[in-house]
Amino acid sequence: MECRPGCAACCIAPSISSPIPGMELGKPAGVRCVQLDEQDGCRLFGDSRRPRVCGSLQPSIEMCGTSRGEALRWLTQLEQLTTTPPSPDTKTRPHTLFRCDATNMPL
Repeated sequence: MECRPGCAACCIAPSISSPIPGMELGKPAGVRCVQLDEQDGCRLFGDSRRPRVCGSLQPSIEMCGTSRGEALRWLTQLEQLTTTPPSPDTKTRPHTLFRCDATNMPL
């Protein structure tokens, strides 16, 4: 399966803890990646600076659904199910357990 042109749900819905050029602290969930171009394509595709997690996320019928909206809902729910809140004794961002190979996770 190939990515749906102009979808970019996987570049918006999940958090990314790895540094991204222009987002050195990573990307919070629900925030558009700064590396998306005007056509919602990745400017870092094929570039060694692209986070490993981005390259490991592979499109699937389950994840992508039949529309961008379905993909955003699925990925947002997966993000919520796999994110743990920060511990009370730290001032860190929530930690995500999102795994790009978790496409068989029942929702």
